[in-house]
Amino acid sequence: MLRFQIIQITFILGIYLIFGLVVLIFYLISAFIGISLLETVNYIEHYGLRRKEFQGKYERTMPVHSWNSNHPVGRLLLLELSRHSDHHFLANRKYQILRHFDESPQMPTGYPGMVLLSFFPPLWFKVMHKEIEKYRNRADGSFLA
Repeated sequence: MLRFQIIQITFILGIYLIFGLVVLIFYLISAFIGISLLETVNYIEHYGLRRKEFQGKYERTMPVHSWNSNHPVGRLLLLELSRHSDHHFLANRKYQILRHFDESPQMPTGYPGMVLLSFFPPLWFKVMHKEIEKYRNRADGSFLA
């Protein structure tokens, strides 16, 4: 880890030395936005879902262990990121041929709407806890928190 920290610091220092302070500030702002979006998407894709544990090992990841979104615009713009459940089910499947699973929990909106919703925690919890309850009632609920 120390080696990678040194690489990152060297990279940031290189940006400053070659391009100056203004470009460094823009780089750091864009890096912050990118990291924030990555973590937000990761949060919304897995919120409230869990796998069963058997003798210290968790069950195989299945399509019901992540939220799915089958909105056409999101599918096109995000290169099938919205078919996240199939990625977890078969991680080496190419993104162009990821499948939709009706049994997977479905996000109430597409990714842009879910990202915006996650920025307002009280509203997020109200909407998502209702969705979690819907899936808990639909199945045996074992995959839901």
